[in-house]
Amino acid sequence: MTGGGGLTNVSGIVAIAVYIVVMLGIGVWAMRKTRSVGDFFLGGRTIGPWMSAFAYGTTYFSAVLFIGYAGKLGWGYGLNTMWIVAGNVLLGSLVAWWMLGKRTREMTFRLNAMTMPAFLAERYKSPALKVAAALLIFIFLVPYSAGVYKGLNFLFQEGLGISELHAMLLLAGLTGLYLVMGGYFAVTLSDFIMGLMMIFGVVAMLGTLTGNAGGLINTTRLIAQGEATAPFMKAIMPGGIPGWLLLASLVVITSIGPWGLPQMVQKFYSIKNSAQIKRAMIVATLFALVITFGGYYTGALTHLDIPKAGTTVEAGAPIGYTSATELPVVTGPDGAPVLNEAGKPTVVWDRWMPVYLAQRLPNWIMTVIVLLVMSASMSTLSSLILVSSSSIAMDLYAGVLKPAVERKSVLVMMRVMCGLFVVLSLYLALKSPAQIITLMVISWSVLAGAFAAPYIYGLFWKRANAAGAAAGLVSGVAIAAVLAWVLGDPGITPSDPGVPVGGAVAILAPFIIVPVVTLITRAMPKEHVDKVFAKDTE
Repeated sequence: MTGGGGLTNVSGIVAIAVYIVVMLGIGVWAMRKTRSVGDFFLGGRTIGPWMSAFAYGTTYFSAVLFIGYAGKLGWGYGLNTMWIVAGNVLLGSLVAWWMLGKRTREMTFRLNAMTMPAFLAERYKSPALKVAAALLIFIFLVPYSAGVYKGLNFLFQEGLGISELHAMLLLAGLTGLYLVMGGYFAVTLSDFIMGLMMIFGVVAMLGTLTGNAGGLINTTRLIAQGEATAPFMKAIMPGGIPGWLLLASLVVITSIGPWGLPQMVQKFYSIKNSAQIKRAMIVATLFALVITFGGYYTGALTHLDIPKAGTTVEAGAPIGYTSATELPVVTGPDGAPVLNEAGKPTVVWDRWMPVYLAQRLPNWIMTVIVLLVMSASMSTLSSLILVSSSSIAMDLYAGVLKPAVERKSVLVMMRVMCGLFVVLSLYLALKSPAQIITLMVISWSVLAGAFAAPYIYGLFWKRANAAGAAAGLVSGVAIAAVLAWVLGDPGITPSDPGVPVGGAVAILAPFIIVPVVTLITRAMPKEHVDKVFAKDTE
């Protein structure tokens, strides 16, 4: 179904075609600069601050934000989603770069570590940590990637009228092709272009919607007046979980979780030198502010029945509130809504944002939005594919199974694994009924729970040892799985609030477990610790 303000197929297809030509051109150019594994995975550690910052931001925010998160959470929490915005900007971007950027760049350079598994192995002198980390990365980045595919698919269906299969094949084929050709050089250059498109798209989207509602201040006042329609904040969710606790858990997952996500940390490894960190921090923070505010504010704005695209509205005319009956719902063979356990229609939250925008934006803005989400999604997918393929090719194959293998063979295998990851993610996206938020939360919770504490303690605490790091990794994964099930009712389902609550606990608990286990176990050899924390020789 295509909304009243959706794209014409011709204009949308032309825009997508131009975009494809540009991305493939970038891939061809980058392929000529990619001669080694280091070039393919980290761009030879020569990436400047602007490109590093945009790569960080475009990996951070994808269709998961604009479609899954903004749609459901904006409707459910209204302006309370600004807490997520604050967390993403201050903790996920500003503090992440300020606290982790320089130390990560220097220590990974000194240890010659290009991946999270390699860093853990070198920092803690533990090959077992490398194997466990590599397997976790490959397994749990697949569902996150599938969530990105699903998000873009819904926007393509509403904006372009393209079928689910064709939309996903287009994204998977384009991303896989230019990434396999050019690696990280292709990713960073395309990320910069994509980031500029994202900023322009968000500004155009917000300017149009708030302009039709009387300006930003008046729009915010109208949203606040309709906050009674935001049902989640004071509600008791399934399993007896308060709505505010669910929101707080999502703030933790999306703001502190990135500290331990391999695809985010990779951006610190690749920057040209530590002197560039401050500029990258400023750019990344401002980028996060624009993108997160635009996404979540638009989600909250869905409570307003803003005039449809092309509608003439008299000055000062009142703006009504969106009725819950407008939400897209699952229908049966007879066309009747499918009821959930509470006896209410089952809402397809992942479609809400595309439906709302397609009905209320003019064609040219909707074209920009499709390209915006496509850009964000491709950037995120590129980073996920690179990091996951490296976990198998570099960490397991070259790092454990065949340490003496030629570097050219590793480069070939990375390209092969990139293609395999794309296929697996696409398959899961087509087969999985789970919502975008659930796929993302499970992936982020497990990986951030496993890596954040061992990684951060490894950077700053000399006493941290392999036993503590292993305990943190195992506990993060176990807590994410067990609490998500125990807190759920009846278990892990797309609407289960136990998934994010358990995920938040899984991220925070290892910060206690790692030092406790470390202090009751043997310290690492002094000579190794001195090497790890030696003055930077870059």
